[in-house]
Amino acid sequence: MKKQEISVEKLLDIIEEKERRIAELEQQVQWFMEQIRLSKRKQFGVSSEQTKIEQLNLFNEDEETHNLAVSEPQRIEVKTHYRKRTRLTTDKLPEDLPMEVIEHKLPEKDSICPDCGGELHTMGKETRDELKVIPAKAVIVRHIRHVYSCRNCEKTSDHTPIVKADIPEPVIKGSFASPETIAHIATQKFMMASPLYRQEQEWKQNGILLSRQTMSNWLIKACEEWLEPIYEEMKKRLCEHEVLHADETIVQVLKEPGKSAQSKSYMWVFRTSGEAKHQIILYDYQPDRKHIHPEEFLKGFSGYVHADGYKGYHKLPENITVVGCWAHVRRKFFDAMEALPKDKQPTSNAAKGVAYCDKLFHLEKQFALLCPENRLKEREKQSKPLIDEFYDWIGKLSVLPKTHLGKAVQYAQSQRKYLERYITDGRLKISNNRAERSIKPFVIGRKNWLFSNTPSGARASAVYYSLVETAKENGLNPFEYLAWIFTQAPNLGKLGYVNSFADLLPGSTKIPPNVFIPKSKRTEPEKYAWEEDE
Repeated sequence: MKKQEISVEKLLDIIEEKERRIAELEQQVQWFMEQIRLSKRKQFGVSSEQTKIEQLNLFNEDEETHNLAVSEPQRIEVKTHYRKRTRLTTDKLPEDLPMEVIEHKLPEKDSICPDCGGELHTMGKETRDELKVIPAKAVIVRHIRHVYSCRNCEKTSDHTPIVKADIPEPVIKGSFASPETIAHIATQKFMMASPLYRQEQEWKQNGILLSRQTMSNWLIKACEEWLEPIYEEMKKRLCEHEVLHADETIVQVLKEPGKSAQSKSYMWVFRTSGEAKHQIILYDYQPDRKHIHPEEFLKGFSGYVHADGYKGYHKLPENITVVGCWAHVRRKFFDAMEALPKDKQPTSNAAKGVAYCDKLFHLEKQFALLCPENRLKEREKQSKPLIDEFYDWIGKLSVLPKTHLGKAVQYAQSQRKYLERYITDGRLKISNNRAERSIKPFVIGRKNWLFSNTPSGARASAVYYSLVETAKENGLNPFEYLAWIFTQAPNLGKLGYVNSFADLLPGSTKIPPNVFIPKSKRTEPEKYAWEEDE
Protein backbone atom coordinates (compact mmCIF):
# COMPACT_ATOMS: atom_id res chain seq x y z
CA MET A 1 0.00 0.00 0.00
CA LYS A 2 2.88 2.34 0.83
CA LYS A 3 4.57 1.64 -2.50
CA GLN A 4 1.29 2.50 -4.29
CA GLU A 5 1.02 5.84 -2.43
CA ILE A 6 4.59 6.75 -3.39
CA SER A 7 3.97 5.97 -7.02
CA VAL A 8 0.83 8.12 -6.97
CA GLU A 9 2.82 11.04 -5.50
CA LYS A 10 5.44 10.64 -8.16
CA LEU A 11 2.74 10.51 -10.80
CA LEU A 12 1.23 13.75 -9.48
CA ASP A 13 4.67 15.38 -9.51
CA ILE A 14 5.19 14.26 -13.11
CA ILE A 15 1.77 15.63 -14.10
CA GLU A 16 2.50 18.92 -12.33
CA GLU A 17 5.90 19.18 -14.08
CA LYS A 18 4.28 18.40 -17.44
CA GLU A 19 1.61 21.05 -16.90
CA ARG A 20 4.28 23.61 -15.96
CA ARG A 21 6.28 22.71 -19.04
CA ILE A 22 3.16 22.94 -21.24
CA ALA A 23 2.39 26.40 -19.83
CA GLU A 24 5.97 27.52 -20.58
CA LEU A 25 5.75 26.19 -24.12
CA GLU A 26 2.37 27.88 -24.64
CA GLN A 27 3.92 31.19 -23.55
CA GLN A 28 6.83 30.63 -25.92
CA VAL A 29 4.47 29.82 -28.79
CA GLN A 30 2.45 32.95 -28.01
CA TRP A 31 5.64 35.02 -27.96
CA PHE A 32 6.83 33.58 -31.28
CA MET A 33 3.40 34.20 -32.85
CA GLU A 34 3.57 37.84 -31.69
CA GLN A 35 7.03 38.17 -33.25
CA ILE A 36 5.79 36.67 -36.51
CA ARG A 37 2.79 39.03 -36.67
CA LEU A 38 4.95 42.08 -35.94
CA SER A 39 7.56 40.96 -38.46
CA LYS A 40 4.92 40.45 -41.16
CA ARG A 41 3.41 43.88 -40.45
CA LYS A 42 6.82 45.58 -40.66
CA GLN A 43 7.71 43.71 -43.87
CA PHE A 44 4.40 43.71 -45.73
CA GLY A 45 2.09 46.10 -43.87
CA VAL A 46 1.86 49.87 -43.90
CA SER A 47 4.31 51.77 -41.73
CA SER A 48 1.59 54.07 -40.42
CA GLU A 49 0.68 53.81 -36.73
CA GLN A 50 -2.75 55.32 -37.33
CA THR A 51 -5.69 54.04 -35.29
CA LYS A 52 -9.39 54.64 -35.66
CA ILE A 53 -10.81 57.52 -33.64
CA GLU A 54 -13.55 55.16 -32.40
CA GLN A 55 -11.05 53.83 -29.89
CA LEU A 56 -11.60 57.01 -27.89
CA ASN A 57 -15.01 55.52 -27.06
CA LEU A 58 -13.23 53.23 -24.60
CA PHE A 59 -13.58 56.15 -22.21
CA ASN A 60 -17.40 56.17 -22.68
CA GLU A 61 -17.46 59.89 -23.38
CA ASP A 62 -20.70 61.46 -24.53
CA GLU A 63 -18.94 63.99 -26.72
CA GLU A 64 -15.49 65.02 -27.83
CA THR A 65 -13.55 67.71 -26.04
CA HIS A 66 -14.32 71.11 -27.45
CA ASN A 67 -11.46 72.76 -29.31
CA LEU A 68 -10.49 75.74 -27.17
CA ALA A 69 -8.53 77.38 -29.95
CA VAL A 70 -10.95 77.11 -32.87
CA SER A 71 -14.48 78.50 -33.11
CA GLU A 72 -17.37 76.16 -33.86
CA PRO A 73 -17.71 75.73 -37.64
CA GLN A 74 -21.01 76.54 -39.28
CA ARG A 75 -22.67 73.59 -40.99
CA ILE A 76 -24.10 74.20 -44.43
CA GLU A 77 -25.96 71.60 -46.45
CA VAL A 78 -25.04 71.47 -50.12
CA LYS A 79 -26.63 69.63 -52.99
CA THR A 80 -24.86 66.46 -54.01
CA HIS A 81 -22.93 66.83 -57.24
CA TYR A 82 -20.29 64.97 -59.19
CA ARG A 83 -17.14 66.36 -60.75
CA LYS A 84 -14.92 64.81 -63.35
CA ARG A 85 -11.34 64.83 -62.08
CA THR A 86 -8.50 64.83 -64.55
CA ARG A 87 -5.68 64.75 -61.98
CA LEU A 88 -5.10 64.76 -58.24
CA THR A 89 -5.94 67.99 -56.44
CA THR A 90 -2.38 68.05 -55.07
CA ASP A 91 -0.95 68.32 -58.60
CA LYS A 92 -0.59 72.00 -59.36
CA LEU A 93 1.51 73.97 -61.81
CA PRO A 94 3.00 77.16 -60.31
CA GLU A 95 1.69 80.36 -61.85
CA ASP A 96 5.07 82.13 -61.88
CA LEU A 97 6.81 79.63 -64.17
CA PRO A 98 7.98 81.04 -67.51
CA MET A 99 5.45 80.25 -70.21
CA GLU A 100 6.17 79.23 -73.79
CA VAL A 101 3.11 79.78 -76.00
CA ILE A 102 2.63 77.76 -79.19
CA GLU A 103 -0.36 78.68 -81.36
CA HIS A 104 -1.74 76.19 -83.83
CA LYS A 105 -3.50 77.83 -86.81
CA LEU A 106 -4.84 76.57 -90.07
CA PRO A 107 -2.67 77.28 -93.12
CA GLU A 108 -4.00 80.14 -95.21
CA LYS A 109 -4.98 77.77 -98.03
CA ASP A 110 -7.13 75.72 -95.63
CA SER A 111 -8.91 78.74 -94.05
CA ILE A 112 -11.85 78.37 -96.45
CA CYS A 113 -15.38 77.27 -95.55
CA PRO A 114 -15.96 73.77 -96.93
CA ASP A 115 -19.64 74.63 -97.70
CA CYS A 116 -19.64 78.08 -99.32
CA GLY A 117 -15.95 78.78 -99.89
CA GLY A 118 -15.99 81.87 -97.64
CA GLU A 119 -13.07 82.93 -95.42
CA LEU A 120 -12.89 81.33 -91.96
CA HIS A 121 -12.26 83.43 -88.84
CA THR A 122 -11.24 82.49 -85.28
CA MET A 123 -14.36 82.05 -83.15
CA GLY A 124 -12.66 80.59 -80.05
CA LYS A 125 -9.58 78.91 -78.68
CA GLU A 126 -8.87 75.63 -76.92
CA THR A 127 -5.99 75.61 -74.42
CA ARG A 128 -3.88 72.75 -73.12
CA ASP A 129 -1.02 73.21 -70.62
CA GLU A 130 2.00 70.91 -70.46
CA LEU A 131 4.89 70.85 -68.03
CA LYS A 132 8.13 70.97 -70.01
CA VAL A 133 11.39 70.08 -68.27
CA ILE A 134 14.67 71.58 -69.48
CA PRO A 135 17.63 69.60 -68.08
CA ALA A 136 20.24 71.57 -66.13
CA LYS A 137 23.23 72.71 -68.13
CA ALA A 138 26.76 73.57 -67.08
CA VAL A 139 28.74 76.57 -68.29
CA ILE A 140 32.31 77.73 -67.75
CA VAL A 141 32.61 81.11 -66.05
CA ARG A 142 35.99 82.58 -67.00
CA HIS A 143 37.19 85.43 -64.77
CA ILE A 144 39.58 87.73 -66.64
CA ARG A 145 41.32 90.20 -64.38
CA HIS A 146 42.77 93.23 -66.07
CA VAL A 147 46.19 94.44 -64.90
CA TYR A 148 47.03 98.12 -65.52
CA SER A 149 50.28 100.07 -65.76
CA CYS A 150 51.24 103.64 -66.65
CA ARG A 151 52.60 104.29 -70.17
CA ASN A 152 54.33 107.48 -69.11
CA CYS A 153 56.14 105.82 -66.18
CA GLU A 154 57.18 102.98 -68.41
CA LYS A 155 59.03 105.54 -70.60
CA THR A 156 60.33 108.04 -68.09
CA SER A 157 60.71 106.26 -64.73
CA ASP A 158 62.63 103.32 -63.33
CA HIS A 159 59.52 102.32 -61.35
CA THR A 160 56.17 101.49 -62.98
CA PRO A 161 53.10 101.15 -60.70
CA ILE A 162 50.83 98.20 -61.43
CA VAL A 163 47.13 98.34 -60.57
CA LYS A 164 44.85 95.30 -60.68
CA ALA A 165 41.08 95.28 -61.04
CA ASP A 166 39.04 93.87 -58.16
CA ILE A 167 38.06 90.21 -58.47
CA PRO A 168 36.02 88.11 -56.03
CA GLU A 169 37.89 85.43 -54.08
CA PRO A 170 37.12 81.83 -55.12
CA VAL A 171 35.36 79.45 -52.77
CA ILE A 172 38.37 77.06 -52.98
CA LYS A 173 41.69 78.48 -54.14
CA GLY A 174 43.38 76.59 -56.96
CA SER A 175 40.13 74.84 -57.89
CA PHE A 176 37.62 75.32 -60.68
CA ALA A 177 34.74 74.78 -58.26
CA SER A 178 32.19 77.60 -58.18
CA PRO A 179 29.80 78.41 -55.31
CA GLU A 180 26.91 77.08 -57.39
CA THR A 181 28.72 73.80 -58.17
CA ILE A 182 29.50 72.99 -54.54
CA ALA A 183 25.98 74.04 -53.51
CA HIS A 184 24.53 71.73 -56.18
CA ILE A 185 26.65 68.75 -55.09
CA ALA A 186 25.78 69.40 -51.45
CA THR A 187 22.02 69.67 -51.97
CA GLN A 188 21.98 66.61 -54.23
CA LYS A 189 23.64 64.54 -51.51
CA PHE A 190 22.31 66.01 -48.29
CA MET A 191 18.83 67.04 -49.44
CA MET A 192 18.01 64.68 -52.33
CA ALA A 193 20.04 61.75 -50.88
CA SER A 194 21.99 61.21 -54.11
CA PRO A 195 25.40 59.62 -53.36
CA LEU A 196 28.53 61.04 -54.98
CA TYR A 197 29.00 57.98 -57.18
CA ARG A 198 25.58 58.63 -58.76
CA GLN A 199 26.41 62.28 -59.22
CA GLU A 200 29.67 61.23 -60.85
CA GLN A 201 27.67 59.28 -63.45
CA GLU A 202 25.32 62.23 -63.98
CA TRP A 203 28.26 64.57 -64.65
CA LYS A 204 29.74 61.99 -67.02
CA GLN A 205 26.53 61.86 -69.06
CA ASN A 206 26.93 65.60 -69.62
CA GLY A 207 30.49 65.10 -70.84
CA ILE A 208 32.13 66.36 -67.61
CA LEU A 209 34.63 64.05 -65.93
CA LEU A 210 34.32 64.92 -62.25
CA SER A 211 35.35 62.16 -59.85
CA ARG A 212 33.63 61.44 -56.55
CA GLN A 213 36.98 61.95 -54.78
CA THR A 214 37.20 65.50 -56.12
CA MET A 215 33.60 66.25 -55.13
CA SER A 216 34.24 64.85 -51.64
CA ASN A 217 37.35 66.99 -51.25
CA TRP A 218 35.41 70.08 -52.36
CA LEU A 219 32.65 69.45 -49.83
CA ILE A 220 35.06 68.88 -46.94
CA LYS A 221 37.30 71.85 -47.84
CA ALA A 222 34.38 74.28 -48.26
CA CYS A 223 32.88 73.01 -45.00
CA GLU A 224 36.07 73.48 -42.99
CA GLU A 225 36.74 76.99 -44.31
CA TRP A 226 33.27 78.56 -44.56
CA LEU A 227 30.53 76.45 -42.97
CA GLU A 228 32.05 75.44 -39.63
CA PRO A 229 32.24 79.07 -38.35
CA ILE A 230 28.53 79.42 -39.18
CA TYR A 231 27.82 76.08 -37.48
CA GLU A 232 29.60 77.21 -34.29
CA GLU A 233 27.62 80.47 -34.24
CA MET A 234 24.39 78.49 -34.68
CA LYS A 235 25.42 76.20 -31.82
CA LYS A 236 26.00 79.21 -29.58
CA ARG A 237 22.55 80.58 -30.38
CA LEU A 238 20.92 77.16 -29.98
CA CYS A 239 22.14 76.96 -26.38
CA GLU A 240 20.58 80.36 -25.64
CA HIS A 241 17.10 78.81 -25.96
CA GLU A 242 15.38 77.22 -22.98
CA VAL A 243 13.56 74.34 -24.73
CA LEU A 244 15.33 71.88 -27.04
CA HIS A 245 14.80 68.45 -28.59
CA ALA A 246 17.46 65.72 -28.96
CA ASP A 247 17.78 62.36 -30.68
CA GLU A 248 20.47 60.12 -32.16
CA THR A 249 20.93 57.42 -34.81
CA ILE A 250 23.74 55.17 -35.97
CA VAL A 251 26.21 55.94 -38.75
CA GLN A 252 29.03 53.78 -40.09
CA VAL A 253 32.50 55.29 -40.56
CA LEU A 254 34.97 53.02 -42.33
CA LYS A 255 38.33 54.56 -41.44
CA GLU A 256 37.88 55.55 -37.82
CA PRO A 257 41.04 55.28 -35.65
CA GLY A 258 40.92 52.42 -33.16
CA LYS A 259 37.65 50.98 -34.50
CA SER A 260 36.72 48.34 -37.04
CA ALA A 261 34.86 49.32 -40.22
CA GLN A 262 31.79 47.41 -39.01
CA SER A 263 31.52 49.25 -35.68
CA LYS A 264 28.79 51.77 -34.92
CA SER A 265 29.22 55.51 -34.63
CA TYR A 266 26.43 57.97 -33.91
CA MET A 267 24.90 61.09 -35.40
CA TRP A 268 23.17 63.20 -32.77
CA VAL A 269 20.63 65.92 -33.52
CA PHE A 270 19.74 68.90 -31.34
CA ARG A 271 17.08 71.39 -32.34
CA THR A 272 14.89 74.21 -31.10
CA SER A 273 11.26 73.75 -30.16
CA GLY A 274 8.08 75.47 -31.30
CA GLU A 275 8.56 78.68 -29.32
CA ALA A 276 11.71 79.69 -31.26
CA LYS A 277 11.31 82.50 -33.79
CA HIS A 278 14.10 81.14 -35.99
CA GLN A 279 14.47 77.37 -35.93
CA ILE A 280 17.93 75.83 -35.56
CA ILE A 281 18.71 72.16 -36.27
CA LEU A 282 22.24 70.92 -35.57
CA TYR A 283 23.74 67.48 -36.19
CA ASP A 284 26.77 66.29 -34.26
CA TYR A 285 28.91 63.30 -35.24
CA GLN A 286 30.43 61.25 -32.41
CA PRO A 287 32.24 57.87 -32.38
CA ASP A 288 29.92 56.37 -29.72
CA ARG A 289 26.68 56.87 -27.75
CA LYS A 290 28.15 57.91 -24.40
CA HIS A 291 26.25 60.50 -22.37
CA ILE A 292 29.29 62.79 -22.30
CA HIS A 293 28.60 63.85 -25.90
CA PRO A 294 25.23 65.59 -25.36
CA GLU A 295 26.63 66.99 -22.12
CA GLU A 296 29.60 68.49 -23.97
CA PHE A 297 27.49 69.73 -26.86
CA LEU A 298 25.02 71.45 -24.53
CA LYS A 299 27.69 73.10 -22.38
CA GLY A 300 26.33 76.50 -21.38
CA PHE A 301 22.72 75.42 -21.93
CA SER A 302 20.18 75.46 -19.13
CA GLY A 303 16.58 74.42 -19.59
CA TYR A 304 14.44 71.56 -20.93
CA VAL A 305 15.51 68.83 -23.36
CA HIS A 306 12.90 66.56 -24.96
CA ALA A 307 14.31 63.06 -25.45
CA ASP A 308 13.40 59.39 -25.64
CA GLY A 309 14.00 56.84 -22.87
CA TYR A 310 17.75 56.42 -23.47
CA LYS A 311 19.45 56.51 -20.06
CA GLY A 312 22.30 58.64 -21.37
CA TYR A 313 20.03 61.69 -21.37
CA HIS A 314 19.11 61.08 -17.74
CA LYS A 315 22.78 61.57 -16.76
CA LEU A 316 22.85 65.16 -17.97
CA PRO A 317 23.68 67.88 -15.40
CA GLU A 318 21.04 69.13 -12.97
CA ASN A 319 20.59 72.39 -14.87
CA ILE A 320 19.10 70.34 -17.76
CA THR A 321 15.62 68.90 -17.22
CA VAL A 322 14.78 65.92 -19.43
CA VAL A 323 11.20 65.68 -20.76
CA GLY A 324 9.90 62.27 -21.86
CA CYS A 325 8.13 61.33 -25.08
CA TRP A 326 4.56 59.99 -25.11
CA ALA A 327 4.95 58.97 -28.75
CA HIS A 328 7.35 56.23 -27.59
CA VAL A 329 4.82 55.03 -25.02
CA ARG A 330 2.12 54.91 -27.68
CA ARG A 331 4.39 53.05 -30.10
CA LYS A 332 5.06 50.30 -27.58
CA PHE A 333 1.35 49.80 -26.83
CA PHE A 334 0.65 49.93 -30.56
CA ASP A 335 3.20 47.17 -31.24
CA ALA A 336 1.66 45.12 -28.43
CA MET A 337 -1.76 45.54 -30.06
CA GLU A 338 -0.47 44.63 -33.52
CA ALA A 339 1.12 41.47 -32.10
CA LEU A 340 -2.34 40.13 -31.23
CA PRO A 341 -4.73 38.35 -33.61
CA LYS A 342 -6.99 40.78 -35.46
CA ASP A 343 -10.15 39.71 -33.67
CA LYS A 344 -8.62 40.33 -30.23
CA GLN A 345 -7.08 43.72 -30.96
CA PRO A 346 -10.08 46.08 -30.44
CA THR A 347 -10.89 44.87 -26.91
CA SER A 348 -7.31 44.30 -25.73
CA ASN A 349 -5.51 46.16 -22.96
CA ALA A 350 -2.93 47.20 -25.55
CA ALA A 351 -5.67 48.97 -27.53
CA LYS A 352 -6.80 50.74 -24.38
CA GLY A 353 -3.24 51.91 -23.77
CA VAL A 354 -3.12 53.31 -27.31
CA ALA A 355 -6.46 55.02 -26.70
CA TYR A 356 -5.17 56.72 -23.56
CA CYS A 357 -2.22 58.09 -25.54
CA ASP A 358 -4.47 59.15 -28.42
CA LYS A 359 -6.67 61.04 -25.98
CA LEU A 360 -3.65 62.94 -24.59
CA PHE A 361 -2.54 63.85 -28.13
CA HIS A 362 -6.10 64.82 -28.98
CA LEU A 363 -6.14 67.23 -26.04
CA GLU A 364 -2.88 68.77 -27.24
CA LYS A 365 -4.54 69.49 -30.56
CA GLN A 366 -7.23 71.41 -28.70
CA PHE A 367 -4.58 73.46 -26.90
CA ALA A 368 -2.45 74.10 -30.00
CA LEU A 369 -3.28 77.79 -30.52
CA LEU A 370 -3.38 78.74 -26.85
CA CYS A 371 -0.64 80.83 -25.26
CA PRO A 372 1.76 78.87 -22.99
CA GLU A 373 0.08 80.17 -19.82
CA ASN A 374 -3.41 79.07 -20.86
CA ARG A 375 -2.09 75.81 -22.27
CA LEU A 376 -0.53 75.06 -18.88
CA LYS A 377 -3.86 75.67 -17.13
CA GLU A 378 -5.76 73.39 -19.52
CA ARG A 379 -3.16 70.65 -19.14
CA GLU A 380 -3.49 70.76 -15.36
CA LYS A 381 -7.26 70.70 -15.71
CA GLN A 382 -7.64 67.98 -18.38
CA SER A 383 -4.36 66.19 -19.16
CA LYS A 384 -3.12 65.60 -15.61
CA PRO A 385 -6.26 63.70 -14.44
CA LEU A 386 -6.07 61.55 -17.57
CA ILE A 387 -2.40 60.74 -16.93
CA ASP A 388 -3.21 59.80 -13.33
CA GLU A 389 -6.05 57.59 -14.57
CA PHE A 390 -3.69 55.95 -17.09
CA TYR A 391 -1.13 55.09 -14.41
CA ASP A 392 -3.81 53.82 -12.02
CA TRP A 393 -5.00 51.55 -14.81
CA ILE A 394 -1.58 50.10 -15.74
CA GLY A 395 -0.78 49.70 -12.03
CA LYS A 396 -3.64 47.24 -11.72
CA LEU A 397 -2.74 45.24 -14.84
CA SER A 398 -1.34 41.74 -14.37
CA VAL A 399 0.95 41.12 -17.33
CA LEU A 400 4.00 38.99 -18.01
CA PRO A 401 7.11 41.22 -18.11
CA LYS A 402 8.59 39.70 -21.29
CA THR A 403 5.48 40.13 -23.43
CA HIS A 404 5.04 43.20 -25.64
CA LEU A 405 2.32 44.53 -23.35
CA GLY A 406 4.53 43.90 -20.32
CA LYS A 407 7.39 45.84 -21.93
CA ALA A 408 5.03 48.71 -22.78
CA VAL A 409 3.77 48.87 -19.20
CA GLN A 410 7.28 48.66 -17.77
CA TYR A 411 8.48 51.46 -20.07
CA ALA A 412 5.59 53.73 -19.10
CA GLN A 413 6.17 53.12 -15.40
CA SER A 414 9.94 53.58 -15.52
CA GLN A 415 9.62 56.82 -17.52
CA ARG A 416 6.75 58.32 -15.50
CA LYS A 417 8.62 61.25 -13.94
CA TYR A 418 9.96 62.28 -17.37
CA LEU A 419 6.64 61.76 -19.16
CA GLU A 420 4.70 63.92 -16.70
CA ARG A 421 7.03 66.91 -17.02
CA TYR A 422 5.43 68.30 -20.18
CA ILE A 423 2.37 69.35 -18.17
CA THR A 424 4.55 71.57 -15.91
CA ASP A 425 5.34 74.19 -18.57
CA GLY A 426 3.13 75.44 -21.40
CA ARG A 427 6.09 75.71 -23.78
CA LEU A 428 6.86 72.00 -23.66
CA LYS A 429 5.63 69.35 -26.10
CA ILE A 430 3.96 66.03 -25.44
CA SER A 431 6.43 64.20 -27.67
CA ASN A 432 9.92 64.36 -29.14
CA ASN A 433 8.61 64.06 -32.69
CA ARG A 434 10.32 67.28 -33.76
CA ALA A 435 13.72 65.66 -33.23
CA GLU A 436 12.59 62.40 -34.84
CA ARG A 437 11.43 64.24 -37.95
CA SER A 438 14.74 66.10 -38.08
CA ILE A 439 16.77 62.88 -37.89
CA LYS A 440 14.69 61.32 -40.68
CA PRO A 441 16.44 63.11 -43.62
CA PHE A 442 19.77 61.74 -42.38
CA VAL A 443 18.32 58.22 -42.09
CA ILE A 444 16.94 58.41 -45.64
CA GLY A 445 20.28 59.64 -46.94
CA ARG A 446 22.11 56.87 -45.08
CA LYS A 447 20.07 54.25 -46.95
CA ASN A 448 21.59 55.57 -50.17
CA TRP A 449 25.19 56.51 -49.38
CA LEU A 450 25.42 53.81 -46.64
CA PHE A 451 28.52 55.08 -44.79
CA SER A 452 31.12 57.80 -44.39
CA ASN A 453 34.69 57.04 -45.36
CA THR A 454 36.49 59.11 -42.72
CA PRO A 455 35.63 61.02 -39.51
CA SER A 456 36.24 64.31 -41.34
CA GLY A 457 33.67 63.28 -43.93
CA ALA A 458 31.17 62.38 -41.20
CA ARG A 459 31.83 65.71 -39.50
CA ALA A 460 31.28 67.56 -42.79
CA SER A 461 28.03 65.61 -43.33
CA ALA A 462 26.81 66.78 -39.91
CA VAL A 463 27.53 70.41 -40.79
CA TYR A 464 25.90 70.21 -44.23
CA TYR A 465 22.79 68.50 -42.87
CA SER A 466 22.61 71.23 -40.21
CA LEU A 467 22.70 74.04 -42.77
CA VAL A 468 20.32 72.32 -45.21
CA GLU A 469 17.67 71.33 -42.64
CA THR A 470 17.85 74.65 -40.82
CA ALA A 471 17.44 76.46 -44.14
CA LYS A 472 14.34 74.40 -44.95
CA GLU A 473 12.80 75.09 -41.53
CA ASN A 474 13.29 78.84 -42.03
CA GLY A 475 11.80 78.98 -45.54
CA LEU A 476 15.11 79.18 -47.42
CA ASN A 477 16.01 77.41 -50.63
CA PRO A 478 19.00 75.22 -49.57
CA PHE A 479 20.74 75.48 -52.95
CA GLU A 480 20.39 79.27 -53.17
CA TYR A 481 21.35 79.63 -49.52
CA LEU A 482 24.55 77.55 -49.80
CA ALA A 483 25.52 79.25 -53.08
CA TRP A 484 25.04 82.64 -51.39
CA ILE A 485 27.21 81.56 -48.43
CA PHE A 486 30.01 80.28 -50.67
CA THR A 487 29.93 83.58 -52.58
CA GLN A 488 29.87 85.81 -49.50
CA ALA A 489 32.09 83.97 -47.02
CA PRO A 490 35.40 84.16 -48.98
CA ASN A 491 34.86 87.93 -49.39
CA LEU A 492 33.78 88.98 -45.89
CA GLY A 493 34.21 92.70 -45.20
CA LYS A 494 34.64 93.73 -48.83
CA LEU A 495 32.45 96.31 -50.49
CA GLY A 496 29.17 94.69 -51.50
CA TYR A 497 29.59 91.70 -49.16
CA VAL A 498 28.51 90.95 -45.58
CA ASN A 499 30.83 91.77 -42.68
CA SER A 500 30.76 88.65 -40.47
CA PHE A 501 29.76 84.99 -40.30
CA ALA A 502 26.83 85.99 -38.07
CA ASP A 503 25.36 87.78 -41.12
CA LEU A 504 25.26 84.41 -42.91
CA LEU A 505 23.00 82.65 -40.39
CA PRO A 506 19.56 81.47 -41.61
CA GLY A 507 17.81 84.13 -39.52
CA SER A 508 19.97 86.99 -40.79
CA THR A 509 18.39 90.12 -42.25
CA LYS A 510 21.21 90.24 -44.83
CA ILE A 511 19.84 87.27 -46.78
CA PRO A 512 18.58 88.47 -50.20
CA PRO A 513 14.92 87.87 -51.16
CA ASN A 514 15.74 85.41 -53.96
CA VAL A 515 17.08 82.92 -51.39
CA PHE A 516 13.66 82.58 -49.73
CA ILE A 517 11.05 80.09 -50.92
CA PRO A 518 7.67 81.77 -51.58
CA LYS A 519 5.15 80.81 -48.89
CA SER A 520 2.85 79.34 -51.52
CA LYS A 521 5.57 76.81 -52.44
CA ARG A 522 6.67 75.78 -48.96
CA THR A 523 5.82 72.28 -47.79
CA GLU A 524 4.79 71.36 -44.26
CA PRO A 525 7.01 68.84 -42.44
CA GLU A 526 5.76 65.27 -42.66
CA LYS A 527 4.02 63.99 -39.53
CA TYR A 528 2.93 60.64 -38.23
CA ALA A 529 -0.56 59.76 -39.42
CA TRP A 530 -1.93 59.77 -35.87
CA GLU A 531 -0.02 62.77 -34.60
CA GLU A 532 -2.02 65.53 -32.95
CA ASP A 533 0.56 67.57 -31.05
CA GLU A 534 1.78 70.08 -33.66
